Amino acid sequence: MDIAAPRLSARLAQYVRSDLSSVSLLASNLVTLGLALVQNWSAGTLLWIYWGQSVIIGFFNFVRMLLLKEFSTEGLKSGGKSVDPTPQARRSLAFFFLFHYGGFHLVYAIFLVALAVKGAATGTAGGSLDLEAMGLCLAVFFVNHAFSFMYNLRSDRQRVMNIGTLMVFPYARILPMHLTIIFGSMLPWNRGVLLLFLSLKTGADLIMHVIEHAALGESSPPS
Repeated sequence: MDIAAPRLSARLAQYVRSDLSSVSLLASNLVTLGLALVQNWSAGTLLWIYWGQSVIIGFFNFVRMLLLKEFSTEGLKSGGKSVDPTPQARRSLAFFFLFHYGGFHLVYAIFLVALAVKGAATGTAGGSLDLEAMGLCLAVFFVNHAFSFMYNLRSDRQRVMNIGTLMVFPYARILPMHLTIIFGSMLPWNRGVLLLFLSLKTGADLIMHVIEHAALGESSPPS
């Protein structure tokens, strides 16, 4: 009998219970899930909410990179040469992340606009947007990620993180949740599909949050 999965689930649950930022993230997702079910949100509304959450994640990651005191650049190269962990390198890498991540989300936003226009033209549910719901949920996610940022700020300063890893993790974190909701939006939209894919998105979001902080937590303490 395979007991690896139950053990992994138990370890995940234990970590979430002991980490306030994970509890906050779970609560934010549950608020979104509950409101979505009660108000029967469209796929378009959810896509824009999670696009906004991704932008918020990127913003706080950018600030996190700028505030690093000691960090590692192991594995990073520029022009074939290793990058030294200097303040100038920190700023350059932070702004490189900002423009690259921002460009990715600009293209993503264009895709969502095209999807909304098509939905409005064909009268499908994906084209209808609940702006009030979007504003409320984005405020909830902003407060959550601001809390997580402040909660982990002290521990960030007590270890030497690899800035290259810090640049990559936001992409790894948002990919599963967006693939989940995008594929979900292609199915006939009803409360059952809504519940299924919001649950999967919440699970993906939480698991990637735990993996990110567990991996970064293995960074060495400052000398």
